[in-house]
Parts: sequence; C-alpha cells; structure tokens
Amino acid sequence: MTSDTSAHPAVRARGSRRGAVPAPTGPRSRHRGRRVVSQVLLTLVGVLFAMPLVWMVASSLKSGGEIFSTPPKLLGDRLLFSNYTQAMDYLPFARFMLNTLFVAVAGTLITLVTSALSAYAFARLRFRFREAIFLLYLGTLMVPQEVVVVPMFLIMKDLGWVNSFQALILPWAFTAFGTFLLRQFFLTIPTELEEAAKIDGAGHVRILTRVIAPIAAPAFAVLAVFTFINYWNSFLWPLIITNDVSTTTVPLGLNLFLGQNGQEWQLLMAAATISMAPTVLLVLVLQKYLVRGIALSGLGGR
Repeated sequence: MTSDTSAHPAVRARGSRRGAVPAPTGPRSRHRGRRVVSQVLLTLVGVLFAMPLVWMVASSLKSGGEIFSTPPKLLGDRLLFSNYTQAMDYLPFARFMLNTLFVAVAGTLITLVTSALSAYAFARLRFRFREAIFLLYLGTLMVPQEVVVVPMFLIMKDLGWVNSFQALILPWAFTAFGTFLLRQFFLTIPTELEEAAKIDGAGHVRILTRVIAPIAAPAFAVLAVFTFINYWNSFLWPLIITNDVSTTTVPLGLNLFLGQNGQEWQLLMAAATISMAPTVLLVLVLQKYLVRGIALSGLGGR
C-alpha cells in the first residue's frame, strides 16, 4: 500500500512556500519609492510654476472689472478673446514685437559668433597668460548691469547711437557667459578630430566651423535660448537708451498699458500672453538640443 505524501498538509505548505514570489524588498523597492516621491515633488513644483502663467492667460480673457473681483475667479463670466485685438490696437504693439524680434535675433547671432571665436581661442590656442586672461574675462560676470549703464550710455551718446538698434544690440553681444559655456563644451571634444583636420590642411576657422561647431550644436542651442530670452526681456537698458516709438521694445510697450490714460489690466495680460509666443516657440524647436546641451556643457570640461 503506497501513501500519498503530496496530500499531506505539511508537504503542501512547503511546496507553496517554495513556489511563492517574494515581496519586493531591498534597494530596488527603495529606489522605486524615491522615484515616485521625486516625481510627485517635481509635479507639484511644475504646477506652482505654471499657476502664474495660467492666471495670466485666464485674466487676458476677462473684463476689466473682473480682474480684481472678490472672491477671485479663474475665469470670468465670458471669455473675451477680443482683448487680444484691442491690445494690438491700443498701442502699436505689433511694431514693438517686430523691434524686439529684430534686436533679439541679431543680438543672438552676434553673441553666438563672438562667443564661439573667443571660446575656441581659450580652449584650443596656446598663448601666454591664457588662464589669467580667461579668469579676468569671467570676472566681468560679477559686475551688475546697473553699474555699467551710465558709462555705456555716455559712450552711446558720443557715438550718436541713442534711439538706435545698434545701441540695443551691440553693448551686450560680447558676453563672458557664452564664452565660458562654449569653452567648457569645446574642451570635451577630442583633439584627435582637429589633428586629422590639420593634416588635411584645415586652418583654425575651418576647424571651428566644420569640425567643432556641428558637434557643439547642443551648447550653441543652450546659448541661443538664454541670449534670446535675455534680449527679449531686457527692460533697464532699453528704458535708458530709447525714448522713441520706432525703437521701443516689448517690455517697455507692456509698461505703457499702465500709464496716464488708465490701467488696462486685461489688455496688459493679453499683450503679455502674446509676447510669450516667440520664446515658447524657440524653446519647443530647440528642446531636444537643450536637454543634451544642459547635460553636457559646463560640466565635462577638463
């Protein structure tokens, strides 16, 4: 007579324990928990940063009396899309947008060229006191703009550039930040590529434009976005150097909605929403380069 040991409760219990999947414990589960917490925190931070933008867009669709209603409401009784057309007609805001677009694009292109040339010199050329000159160059980043606007205005006045686009563009087109950013990226590029180009008879300009610049496209994208936004949002220098509608930029134009003729808050919000379009579009176009550029530039220099 044979006994069925598989039917014994103890055997079945051991078999079930042997085939059971252990609960996730240890470093993997802790890592998953930290990732969930970080995602929740980042989401909360993103919502906090987005709330002013959402409120601005919502206020641009309200009437003037609903902007400061009590209790505050996100949306008004009606969505007034006509505020956008009224904002464009209330002031020559289209002219302000074109002025700022020209200044920002021209300033960004000049900054990219000058920063690339100086960064290549500091990263690849060998000359006396190179490191000392580079440190002095970086020291200019500690000088606030408010300190230099008065002597800069006197120089522009002597040149006859007051109320001109060159006065809005050129003084800030030579930046130590752009040089530092590109130099750190250039240092991560292997020198063997340049040596191979030199064997083929390439000079410094050709090496920079044909070898280094295509590889450093993410760094150029980061610098282009930062420079464009700085030019687009500049308020203090245009306020000092311009006093004519023909050269007025967007920040000064937004300030005109709160003038002697009254405070048109709903039109101001509509104009501010319109003024965000170029910078948002630029960031979306260069998004894939920005992620790589921020991750690599300025952190991998040697």
